[in-house]
Amino acid sequence: MSGGIQASLGGRYAVALFDLAREGNVLDTVAQSLAALKGAIAESTDFKGLINSPVLSRDASGKAIAAVAAAMNIDPLTVRFLGVLAENRRLSQLPAIVGAYETLLSNHKGEALAEVTSAHPLSSDQISALSASLKARVGREVAVNARVDPAILGGLVVKIGSQMIDSSIRTRLNSLALAMKG
Repeated sequence: MSGGIQASLGGRYAVALFDLAREGNVLDTVAQSLAALKGAIAESTDFKGLINSPVLSRDASGKAIAAVAAAMNIDPLTVRFLGVLAENRRLSQLPAIVGAYETLLSNHKGEALAEVTSAHPLSSDQISALSASLKARVGREVAVNARVDPAILGGLVVKIGSQMIDSSIRTRLNSLALAMKG
């Protein structure tokens, strides 16, 4: 289940966290905490600076991440895990760890994980409709991990495993520009 994921440093940490969460029967609780952290990374330049700071000492980094985790009501296992990351100076791996954990959890649940990029945030109804459409295409439940990238201009880029569906306006314009150079 985790052969390809273990190849990266973030993947190895994610597998360790996943195993601990499975043993403690808190897989979904940890997933919710990681989703909150992922949101903080995307929205807060201060938080992004904290996890990527090379000048903070291990101790200062550990105290800062513990304070942030407490303020965000992060579960105890994830708090301890963040402490380990701070101690090992691996907080910068947090985005990769979150992504790998999401993949592990989807595989564990028998779901496919779809990475969906849109130019604007998708509503819950749009995500549900997309998930149903993708389920019909791949033949099993699909967990949608949505992110926003205004650079695609419009449309969607969907990646499920090694399969990619790119219906973005940016790609269509680039294809048209190439065809016109002809």
